[in-house]
Amino acid sequence: MHDDDILIGSLLEESWLSLEQVAAACMVEPAWLLRHLEEGLFPHAERVAGTWHFSATTLSRARRMRQLERDFDAAPELAALVADLLEEMDALRARAGSGG
Repeated sequence: MHDDDILIGSLLEESWLSLEQVAAACMVEPAWLLRHLEEGLFPHAERVAGTWHFSATTLSRARRMRQLERDFDAAPELAALVADLLEEMDALRARAGSGG
């Protein structure tokens, strides 16, 4: 886990980010996020009054997907699948670490 991940997790647990903020954090154009939203690859993003809102969890997912697409030339659907698996592994590790 990187220092910026810890900072993002602690500061944004209860906050919502805009499409532009997430795009900037992922170093992508907003159009990249919109394409992925249209394809249903960010299931936890919410649209309120016509504006997209993203949680810290969705930001983390977007960063992982962008990295997978960039580093491995992965198709968006494959990047989303790998992100799903990594999220599940993180949840299992957290459960195992808490004794439950």
